[in-house]
Amino acid sequence: MMATRRAALALTCAALATSCAPTAPAAPTEPSTPAAPSVPTAAPTPIAPVATSVPTRPVLTVVPTVQEVVPTPAPTPAPARSLVGVDILLRDGLPLLDAKRLGLITNATGKTASGQSTIDALNSAFNVGALFSPEHGIRGDAAAGQAVDASTDAQTGLPVYSLYGNTTRPTDAMLRGFDALVYDIQDVGTRTYTYTSTLLEVMKAAAQHGIPVVVLDRPDPIAGDVVQGNVLDPRFASFVGPAPIAMRYGMTIGELGQYFNAELHVGAQLHVVQMEGWRRSMWFDETGLDWVNPSPNIRSLSAAGLYPGTVLFEGTNLSVGRGTEAPFEWLGAPWLDPADWLSRLTAPGVHFAIQDRTPDSDAFAGQLCHGLSITVADRGQLQPMALGVALLCALPNGLKFDVATFDGLAGTDQVRKQILAGTPAEQIAAAWQPDLNAFTQKRQPYLIY
Repeated sequence: MMATRRAALALTCAALATSCAPTAPAAPTEPSTPAAPSVPTAAPTPIAPVATSVPTRPVLTVVPTVQEVVPTPAPTPAPARSLVGVDILLRDGLPLLDAKRLGLITNATGKTASGQSTIDALNSAFNVGALFSPEHGIRGDAAAGQAVDASTDAQTGLPVYSLYGNTTRPTDAMLRGFDALVYDIQDVGTRTYTYTSTLLEVMKAAAQHGIPVVVLDRPDPIAGDVVQGNVLDPRFASFVGPAPIAMRYGMTIGELGQYFNAELHVGAQLHVVQMEGWRRSMWFDETGLDWVNPSPNIRSLSAAGLYPGTVLFEGTNLSVGRGTEAPFEWLGAPWLDPADWLSRLTAPGVHFAIQDRTPDSDAFAGQLCHGLSITVADRGQLQPMALGVALLCALPNGLKFDVATFDGLAGTDQVRKQILAGTPAEQIAAAWQPDLNAFTQKRQPYLIY
């Protein structure tokens, strides 16, 4: 019943197991631990200077959260629309890309601030030779875990190479004849999302071939000034969780690329085209940009905010709402007593409501499920992974785990073992704090904004 997420893990986990091999990884069939990268570190080179000093930070206590600026509980309209990396590239150009044949890694989220597709915009302004598709396809309509086939883009006639099928890394044949690779995909600010893994694989392949990578930066949609959740144990790295970073890492995709390049010793020639008008405290609806579903089941900013916690339920015998109108904002099962569950729950920043739903696909398709809907009431207090653990700990009898799937999503086996041992949710979350503090400091030199 956890078929889609298991499929995603099965399809991709082995990609990092062969990440240092010169040939492209084949689509894996079982979760595995990747080999440690061995390519020498290359310093990141963003277009504009990046501050590298580490400011003094407040001492953190029990709650596993780091906040440079506390987000406002309600969205405040930005004074002007933010300009994302593709807008700056089209306005200012980049000598590195002049008269070069480009490979473009993008999907339906790649749009200018005015709403034009990055594919169309760059195909008109540059020499784009091919498109590279992540999970969910070049147009963003493939289901989670569904292999993406190579194809031809109907609108441009460009070939589309799949990075979520037989391989998750560009092959030698795919890269032949390209002078640079350009990446423009909106992520969701959460470790368990494969778009960031695709960036890492692209960078590794480009480093092996001496091809520059240009990341067109985009906002962290759930704010870039908050770092929460646990830090992945390297033993549980997979394509669904590629590196020892926090579940909610508080970085833009360009910043994360810089972090990967240096901390994982990738050695890519990385260039970040920076945004204008974005502040770290912004949620996506404060940017003035139009929301585009980053994947078929992240259909709102609220779902993206809850996703770092509710995604854990994909490794259990509950539905996360796939096949309903509220994926990742509702949890349920036919056997569940939601009133009993609700009576055991207290969590900051959210409201719960008892609600029955009947999924039309995925887990419990066609079956009436009893569950809880979750509404974000205060973004400043929202701690999604801690919320997910609190929900799991409060469940009455009946909870079961798909061990490989759950541990892959959690980035450790300790969360599952602590839940089964009856450890209080607050104690589980408090144990994340030392690693979270260390990651927060480690990420600091790579922050651009």
